[in-house]
Amino acid sequence: MSTLSVFLDVPPAQKLDGLFLKTYKQDDSPNKIFLAYRVCMTSEGQPWVSSVVHKTRLQIAQDPSLNYEYMPVKGMKSFIQASLELLFGKHSQVIMENRVGGIHTVGDSGAFQLGAQFLKTWRQDSQIVYIISSQKEHYGLIFQDMGFTVYEHCFWDSKQLRMDPNILLNVVKQAPRGCVFVIGNIGNCKLTQYQWEKLIATMKKKQIFPFFDIPNQGLSTGDLEEDSRFLQYFVSGGLEFFCSQSLSKNFGIYDEGVGLLVVVALNNQLLLCVLSQLVKLAMALWLNPPTSGARIITSILCNSAVQEAWKQSLKDIVEDIVLIKEKVKEKLRLLGTPGSWDHITNQNGTHCYLGLNLQQVEYIVKKKHIYIPKNGRINFTCINACNIDYITESINEAILFTKGSRNLSSESK
Repeated sequence: MSTLSVFLDVPPAQKLDGLFLKTYKQDDSPNKIFLAYRVCMTSEGQPWVSSVVHKTRLQIAQDPSLNYEYMPVKGMKSFIQASLELLFGKHSQVIMENRVGGIHTVGDSGAFQLGAQFLKTWRQDSQIVYIISSQKEHYGLIFQDMGFTVYEHCFWDSKQLRMDPNILLNVVKQAPRGCVFVIGNIGNCKLTQYQWEKLIATMKKKQIFPFFDIPNQGLSTGDLEEDSRFLQYFVSGGLEFFCSQSLSKNFGIYDEGVGLLVVVALNNQLLLCVLSQLVKLAMALWLNPPTSGARIITSILCNSAVQEAWKQSLKDIVEDIVLIKEKVKEKLRLLGTPGSWDHITNQNGTHCYLGLNLQQVEYIVKKKHIYIPKNGRINFTCINACNIDYITESINEAILFTKGSRNLSSESK
């Protein structure tokens, strides 16, 4: 007699990630190029890893004195302290006043998982979350799954081809009192001193709780302090906030998924209460965080010479990104490609918008086998001396071809 499965009514989930890469891998074109990798790539087309990470990993593996006991639920104390000093500066106001702390989190989204769980429990009067970033972020799903009402916005203006800080200011102005406001990649949205003051004053007046995402400190401008400087405005403004600090990308240890949920409170007493509740929630989520990535990062940050070598490796990769953007812009100019391409060099970081419309992206993917996300935001570290000519010529061809508003989708049917 057959037994009915308890999973009989479970449908397959809609694929959210990986399908685009799978299509690329199945493409048999010799010219295929993938420009949507999340990680930094080398000129040889391999994931970038800071040179000091390789050495540190070997040293740790050969250290006979290491204890492989479970990590405390909160995480390694030295790792948390080093990470906070990296984010705010060793002698920053918030560290000196002992009102910032952190919980070691698992994976790139662990901090949002933990933070959202805390807010769901302890801010029951505010179940509305606004998310604004330079692109659609994955953590919207985390808040949605927990029952929050989520509104998502992007401060990239596709018509003006720029990051528009006024979009951010207007969304804050419209947001309801007491909501949670998640801000990602704000460093690319260049606010003036007056705009920062206006933003903080509005948030304070409406008791909006900020939750920042810092996924790749140091890979935006090449300057670690500059990439996190905006946090000082909120500290000085007397705001409490959460911050997701991911440390996988800027060290090149993507498979470790190392991060921190950072908490800034008004005083130490409040901070300790929040951290105690977060530890309780972390016990239910993952109990003990993994040690490998945290040990690598701590070893690098706690050795001044090694830390300087790591910082230099970040500067080197950012200089390479700036150079490749300049080359792309210049090659498009020499090809006589219609439009201005200054927006490419005006954007910071590894991932930037090309400024192409959906029809042009579609042409490049289908006709030229260059895999670009629908929003046209590509990873510039994927462009190198071997493929830059083909990529820029393809962009030029796509723009000229679609100038007459021909519909590629209907043509391919």
